[in-house]
Amino acid sequence: MEFNDYQKAANRTLFGTETVLTNLGLGLASETGQITYMMKQYSFEGAQLDKDALTHEIGDALWYLSQIAEWADIDFENAATENLAALNKRYPDAKR
Repeated sequence: MEFNDYQKAANRTLFGTETVLTNLGLGLASETGQITYMMKQYSFEGAQLDKDALTHEIGDALWYLSQIAEWADIDFENAATENLAALNKRYPDAKR
């Protein structure tokens, strides 16, 4: 699936009024907090890594990111492409 296709398809589930950006920002923070908590449990508390749960939380974070981009009229595919270009420039000798 292409990022822009995902962005548009995910938008059908976005609800809200003028506070939608606040909701998206808080939702993204919440999802990344859940991911961070899972990492902490795995790294420091001896918990097993639940890949299904982690996949779910990553998907939720992706939804929030896509909708923040949609709200700001940012092409999600372009954001991903620009990010990879910046990383390649910053780390030219990184493994490929």
